[in-house]
Formats: sequence, structure tokens, C-alpha cells
Amino acid sequence: MRTALREWAFNANRRSEAPRDVLAILRWVERNSLPVSAWEDPAKVDDVLRAIDTRLDGKQAAAWSRKRHRRILNVVMKYAIRRRILRANPLPKGKDATTATRTTNAVDKRCLMNAEQAAALLDWIRRRPRGGKRLHAFFATLYYCGPRPEEAIAMRVRDVSLPGVEADDQWCELVIHTATPEVGKQWTDTGEIHEERDLKGRAEGDTRTVPGHPALTRILRQHIEDEGLKPGDLLFQGESGGILAGSVIRRAWRSARRAVLPPHVFESPTGKRVYDNRHTRLTKWLNDGVPPAQVAEWAGNSVPVLLATYARCVEGQLPDLKRRLEAAGDLPDLPGAD
Repeated sequence: MRTALREWAFNANRRSEAPRDVLAILRWVERNSLPVSAWEDPAKVDDVLRAIDTRLDGKQAAAWSRKRHRRILNVVMKYAIRRRILRANPLPKGKDATTATRTTNAVDKRCLMNAEQAAALLDWIRRRPRGGKRLHAFFATLYYCGPRPEEAIAMRVRDVSLPGVEADDQWCELVIHTATPEVGKQWTDTGEIHEERDLKGRAEGDTRTVPGHPALTRILRQHIEDEGLKPGDLLFQGESGGILAGSVIRRAWRSARRAVLPPHVFESPTGKRVYDNRHTRLTKWLNDGVPPAQVAEWAGNSVPVLLATYARCVEGQLPDLKRRLEAAGDLPDLPGAD
């Protein structure tokens, strides 16, 4: 039933193509669904909210899931009002709407990798027999420059500015301007798994430039040479030359963690997601003293979002801050004071 609703009923492009067995399920759902007028009953609204806050096993869903479900439900209500199916939004507003779904955007420090762990993971991926060097260049870009994975796979060779081999300054430069997230071929107009979009949270056509460590310069220079890539080619390609699949990326990262990390670390949040390469890099920039405004520019975030997300991960600066505060001096001694 869930598949019939998700893949056919809720997908306007496929709804008319639903097979007979799916249509039978959807007709049953239609017969057994409450009328929209049920939203006018506060008790029914409470029942719905209680249901979307509960997992299938009867336990309470995670805070982020509850918040997402309520956000989606509010979008449905707004659509119903716009189509004049409902007169007003029956869902709770203000404090009543958020009390049960308090969440935080802060990154869990446990997901961050230290330098030794990152080096070991990247080295294992590089030695991987099947496509290891290609994937190593991809993960190295995530680690050294912190782009979102969907931004990295959208990059072209021309988006990388590499210095000359003999140049004194061996820092490279990446221009990030497009993202190609995986949305599923049944949800795109083109039938492709990925959909090309502008950068997250940025104006249409906006770009950002990120410096790349000399170590990344060497990796990308060798990668482009080994693959025989031309300026218009995708920088990171799949085996058949197309977009690098998310399933391949996640499988390689999971295998590297299992092979490299001790069992207790593998079971922990340390580097559990591919996205944790970005978290690790942005935190390192902040801990290295790069101004938050500059880190936000490189990361494609606003400064408030950056600080709210990574403030808990900034460490190692307390001794220096104490010295600065001590240098400012104490209160002056007053005449006659004992």
C-alpha cells in the first residue's frame, strides 16, 4: 500500500499509468479514507498528529522525523486551502506546533574524523581494485574542500584551476556552481536519476570559489591525467562515463570504514556518512582560525547557519583566549584599598 501511494498515487506523472493491481489498492484506500471534512474535528487532528509522530513499531519517531512530517502536512494544508477544499489550516500553530518537535542543527562532534582516520580511509579507497583511484580523487575533494557530495559530482574539469607544476604556489581553486542531487528517475521530467539544480540556499546562477590544498592539487592533476579528461568532461565519472552514482559512493565509503576502523569506532558515528567529510573540513577550518565569514563563503552557508551548526565543534582555542583575557588586565587597585 505504501509503495502504491508513494510510487503511483502521489506521482502525477505516473498516476495514469498505474497497473491494475495498484489501481485496486488505490481504490481500496479511497473507499476507506476519511472525508476532508474530518479535519474540522479537533479530535481527529490530534489522532493524525499522534500517528505521524509514531513509528510503525509503536515507538516515538525521532525529533527530526516528527518535525519533517509536520512540515509536509502543513504544505498539504496550504494546498487544500488554495484549492478551496479547506477554509483554514487546522494544525496547531505557535508554541503548540513546536513543543513536541524541538530539534537542533548542531553537528555531533562524534561524527568528525581525526587526520589519521581520514588518511587511512582515503588510502584504502585509493587501493580499491575497482575504480579506487577515481573514487579517491572524489573523496579527497570532499575532505580537502568540503563541498556537498551532490556539488562535487556535478563538477567539470574546467571548474578546477590547477597551478603549473613548477609554480611556487601549489594551491588549486574549485569553482562550484551546480548541484545534481539524486531524486529518482520516476520524479524527474527527463527520466534521469539525478536532477540539475542551482546551489543550495543561493540565488539562481550563483557560484562560489574554494581553495584546494596542494595535496589535493597533486591528486586532481594525476586524476585528470590518468583518466584522460577534457575540460568539458565530468571531473568524477562512473565506470561507464556518466554521473558517479550515489550507491557506488556510499558503498565504497562503508567498505572503507569497515576495513580500516576498529569495530567500536565502526559502530560509532565517526565518519559514518559521506557527508561527514564536509563536517570534518568545515570544523577544521574553524579550529585553524579561519574567520567564520570566510568559512561560510567557502562552504556555501550563511554565517548564522555555520555557527549554529559547528559552534560546538570548535575547540583548542581556549588557552589562547585565556591569554588574551589575562593580557587585558584586572581591575585597577584603588587608593586605600587593603
